Amino acid sequence: MLPHFIIYCIGFLCSLVLTLAIMPRLIRYLHKIKFGQTEREEGLESHKSKTGTPTMGGLAFIFVPVVIYLVFALFHLVDLELQIWIVLLAFVGYGLIGFIDDYIIVVQKNNEGLKPKAKFFLQSVLAVVFFILYMVSGASMDLWIPIVNVSIPLGIFYFVLIFIMFTAETNAVNLTDGVDGLCAGQMIIALVPFLIFSLRGAQNNLAFFIVLVIASLLGYLKYNKHPAQIFMGDTGSLALGGLLAGVAMILKQEVLLILIGGVFVAEVLSVMIQVSYYKRTHKRIFRMAPLHHHFEKGGWSEEKVVSRFWLVGVILAILGTWIGVM
Repeated sequence: MLPHFIIYCIGFLCSLVLTLAIMPRLIRYLHKIKFGQTEREEGLESHKSKTGTPTMGGLAFIFVPVVIYLVFALFHLVDLELQIWIVLLAFVGYGLIGFIDDYIIVVQKNNEGLKPKAKFFLQSVLAVVFFILYMVSGASMDLWIPIVNVSIPLGIFYFVLIFIMFTAETNAVNLTDGVDGLCAGQMIIALVPFLIFSLRGAQNNLAFFIVLVIASLLGYLKYNKHPAQIFMGDTGSLALGGLLAGVAMILKQEVLLILIGGVFVAEVLSVMIQVSYYKRTHKRIFRMAPLHHHFEKGGWSEEKVVSRFWLVGVILAILGTWIGVM
């Protein structure tokens, strides 16, 4: 059998090249069938020009890593263990919810999409499935607290943690996808620490899949950087959120997910704070939420917002990695 490093390199190149080959064709096809973004009327004026830009670009970076992994598994270069199925299901399952949402938005030409209750219900169903599979795999239902190195047995209450993790992370990543290149780049940054944790824990199959996703996101980012030729849509953002939560669960890094995904956390908190404060006072704390729009309203260009957010993401990823390997 080939050394793991060689398998990772071959997988990385296959995923990157295939994504780069698919993206132009996907962009042309989405243009042809008029699957374009519809910007909100109350949104930023600078974003109105994005209306019509193809969405659902997440289809590429979902399809490519999953297919490549299955092909490598067919040739017995990697295994399809239960924990990998959980991650694949999280990735594809939440991507499917996002696809339904995007489809409704595109067909109806509005930004309402899937009703919040329906989306929440589908996300909840997936969380239940993950918990059942997780129990079947015999994995620990303890919560590891880094730094103090203490594990807290949660038992059946671990389901509550999983439910919150998947629901919060998918929505947080979804809210971050509002500026060209921001979400894809931030996801690459956030996945690197979990790749390191996978390698340290000899979880080679999981590490391989993370490598495939990172490579595919790099290929996607070539077409999503400012000015974006395509957006990932809810198809991509929900899939990435599900993936990140699933990987953190498998690696028992639930607490560090908050730190490593700190940019995503800040984005969703800014919305929660803004909505809650406005309901009580009819005043706003931020110029506009999510947080990246606050800085855009303050005069920052999209490129400046992205670079600064990426920098914060890198710092948090390094800190999270350091704590995780202590």
